[in-house]
Amino acid sequence: MDPCIPLPIPDDQLEDLVDKAKDYALMHGICMRQKDNFDRDALHFAPFVLFPTPFPRDEYRKSVELQTVLNELMHKVAHDYDFLKETLKHTIKVDEFTGRLWNIYETIMGEGGPTQLLSLGMLRSDLMLDQHCCCTCGSCYPERECEKSGKSFCSWKQVELNTIASGFGWLGPASGLLHRYVVAEAGHSELLKDIPDNGALEGLAGGLVEAWKIYNKPKSVILFLVEDVTYNVCDQKFHEFEIRKQCPEVFVIRKTLTELANRAQLNQDKSLWIDGHEVGVVYMRCGYHPDQYPTEKEWEARLLMERSLAIKCPSINYHLAGTKKVQQELAKPGQVEKFLGYKAQIESVRDIFTGLYSLDHDEAGDKSYDAAIANPDRFVLKPQREGGGNNVYGEDIKPFLEKIKDSEERNAYILMDRIQPPVTTNYMVRPGQEAKLVNVISELGIFGYVIGDKNRIITNKQVGQMLRTKLSHVDEGGVAAGLGALDSVYLVDAGSCCST
Repeated sequence: MDPCIPLPIPDDQLEDLVDKAKDYALMHGICMRQKDNFDRDALHFAPFVLFPTPFPRDEYRKSVELQTVLNELMHKVAHDYDFLKETLKHTIKVDEFTGRLWNIYETIMGEGGPTQLLSLGMLRSDLMLDQHCCCTCGSCYPERECEKSGKSFCSWKQVELNTIASGFGWLGPASGLLHRYVVAEAGHSELLKDIPDNGALEGLAGGLVEAWKIYNKPKSVILFLVEDVTYNVCDQKFHEFEIRKQCPEVFVIRKTLTELANRAQLNQDKSLWIDGHEVGVVYMRCGYHPDQYPTEKEWEARLLMERSLAIKCPSINYHLAGTKKVQQELAKPGQVEKFLGYKAQIESVRDIFTGLYSLDHDEAGDKSYDAAIANPDRFVLKPQREGGGNNVYGEDIKPFLEKIKDSEERNAYILMDRIQPPVTTNYMVRPGQEAKLVNVISELGIFGYVIGDKNRIITNKQVGQMLRTKLSHVDEGGVAAGLGALDSVYLVDAGSCCST
């Protein structure tokens, strides 16, 4: 797709805009701590692209409207014990981390179920435009061919759905603020109307406040469960600031899993206490990676938390519902139908699924294995992990799979069709580097939150979006992991080759 303004721009204008953009980012908390030169008292602006990225208006609208349907789907999946057990039965035997999470869930269910029946799901559905899901480029499989190719994209396809530590609730909207400033400074104020409003921060903070009010203990606190060292600190702290703005009477405290293990306790009524504070809501910004459980006591802290009366975001069943294996299972025919009742909802969800395949040791898994060995560039190999940097791509897939061909470890992975998004150009700006005009691709995340129990949903909302952009030839694109850049959406009227 063409950029929102003609590129390149003159060097003197580029230098002026980049300097202004850097200053704006620094002055408005669009920042991170550096991993390679950590300093508790220093921030650097987060990597960003200079101009917003064009996205089709109709597809953007569809993705926003779909989020509440996905919220409902994941809420029901998270509360279906039998479905999770059947789906993860092989994975939990070979993936130690998922197995440990499952053991906690089994312990809770064996004790009669959770003390706190309500869950808060703060979800982010990550999507990419796919230009090759039906085309005549010559390299796609016959079932993907389409006589209408030549347009810039076909449709949205879901990369993943995040149920834990779904970041960029601040940096997503902040990128739009940055781009509004830059576009105006570039003399293109006429474009501002097509950079959509983004209420992600207000919406997600509002979800935490709503859960706290439902807990209904005025002196209780909201606990942010954080890493031992937090690099993406602005994204977290702006949630705290927004909570205070919306509800001045509630306090936010920040604790690590280790601190929880050392000092937290349950009272007789199963209320969770730490350092003299009763915890009403736990918001997990860590706990999604094995490295965040360095000893047994961190696992014990997770179990203590799950046994408590506090409302968890996410509860252990929601965490398990976000695994890649569950995503792959939902893509099978007839599975979404178990959870959604309306045909239009079911079809809208199925439309965003790309090909997802099991690698289990059975006929279907062996077929997927053979396809990946024969055409590795067609796929992405995914483990049950969050946080970026965990997937296997392209030519690396073949030797990786051959190494685990006869191992049960195969059951810990799924195979996904590689999405081929449209390429555009933009200036990428990173700390300590000159701005570079590069080819980039983007991934859109739509935020939503849902509160409810097994039998009912109290609140279900879509609240905003974030956009991450990376070099077109790079596999991974996490900004917090140092692999991508912040971006925002610029809406254009672009036609798809498909009516869906």
